Formats: sequence, structure tokens, C-alpha cells
Amino acid sequence: MEILYGFHAVEEALRSGSRRFDHVCVAAERYRGGEDARLGAIAALCRKAGVKVRTEPRDALTRLAQTSAHQGVVAIVRARELLDLEDLLTGPEGSAAPRLVLALDGVEDPQNLGALLRCAEGAGVDGVLLPERRSAPLSAVAVKASAGATEHLRLARVVNLVRALETLKERSLWIVGLDERGSKDYDRYDFTSNTVIVLGREGAGLHDLVRRTCDHLLRIPMAGRVDSLNVAAAGAVVLYEAARQRRVVPSAGSQAEKPQKMRKGLGS
Repeated sequence: MEILYGFHAVEEALRSGSRRFDHVCVAAERYRGGEDARLGAIAALCRKAGVKVRTEPRDALTRLAQTSAHQGVVAIVRARELLDLEDLLTGPEGSAAPRLVLALDGVEDPQNLGALLRCAEGAGVDGVLLPERRSAPLSAVAVKASAGATEHLRLARVVNLVRALETLKERSLWIVGLDERGSKDYDRYDFTSNTVIVLGREGAGLHDLVRRTCDHLLRIPMAGRVDSLNVAAAGAVVLYEAARQRRVVPSAGSQAEKPQKMRKGLGS
């Protein structure tokens, strides 16, 4: 069994149906007095889903969650079963749109992982690749940092990220890495085709083998004195540029310049 805590994490898990719940604990001091409408709303969702609700002292919830940041709600759930790569490749049923996948190469901070997954869900990615080793686990901290977005994402765990990226190449997806040494600015790339965006480790960036596997390396131009952005901030910038391009349909006669298509390297 695993722990989820915080309003958004528990609420989105209930709404998505992605978890099997044992029960949900709410802080007795806030719930019994009826002073917290959000706890009442979560209790209502639990009743609708047939999930048991228990009232416990706040201190008991803190011991259960091993943090005081639980906001008065803690859920005991079955561990989530992640997809494998083949499951991810099937894509959403009935969707013919170009695929957008996020691959994380060694992101080890659970706060960064949660922030990236929140951005990925908001940007409408079709799936996320997580390596088994040298990667933050999908812990309660990461789920809370994602504001529950993890519960709506298609997540796949892979043993070898390079091999997984090569497989995606064979399925006609472009592998695009974000690297400060990249040769093109991120907003000059055409993200409207099948694309995998690869983000690297905090500080060190992409592993060498992963970098060499990428078809293209993009950079975020920096106007200030720092060299780069935090991986979560950089991921948000690029994911939402990809989402913007996929959302905008040029009007007839529009003279707006289209981002340059980069084709060299597919399947290399």
C-alpha cells in the first residue's frame, strides 16, 4: 500500500479512478466542525466512489504521512501500476493526432518530477517515460507537487531509456533533447509532428548516450547572467511551446512565420 496526501493529490486520484483506495483519513478537528468545505467535498467524492472515510486527529495524519504538509487529508491506496513502452505506443484510443511524449533522463528531485508532470498534463502530452534507475520515484511528495496531475497521465517505466528512445525512433517519432549546447532555439523548432521531448538531470543535463541518441538538440536562449533554467522551469517553457504550436491553426493568408522543420537525423 502507498500513501497520498494533500487536497489535490487525493481529489484527483478519486476523480481519475486510477487508484484502488483502501480508505481516506481526514483531520477530525476540521471535518467534524464542518469548517472546511474542501474536506467535505473530498468526503462526498469518497462516498460516491464507495471509499471508506475515517476521522483521525491531525497528529495521527502527520505520523501517517510523515509530514505536516498533508492539509488534513491522507489516503491509503494500492500502488499504481505503470505502463510499459508498448502500452504507451498504442496512444489514446481513437486519436489520430501527432504524438507528444515527455522522457525524463535522471530527474532525481521529487519536487522537480512533480512540477514536470503537472506541466506535462497541462500541456496535453500523450505519455511520459521514466527510467527505472537514477530517477525520483513516483512518491507521495512527487504526486503532491504535481497537484494530482500524475493521476491523469499515462506513465511508463523503462529499464533502458536509450533503447526505449531508439524504439520510438523506429515508430517515426522525433527525439528532441533540451541542452544548453543545442544548435537551435526551442521556439524555432516545429513540434507539430510526432515528437519526444527529452529533459536531463538537475545540473548535469542529458547523459552522453541519451544526448547522442537525440535527433536534435534545442536550447533556451538566456538574456540574463545565469547559464540555464531549473529543469522544471525549462520543461515548462518547452512543453508549452509545443502545446501552443499544436493548438494554433494558421488563418487563411496568414503571413506568420512557421517554425523551421528539422528533418535530418530521424531514425539515426
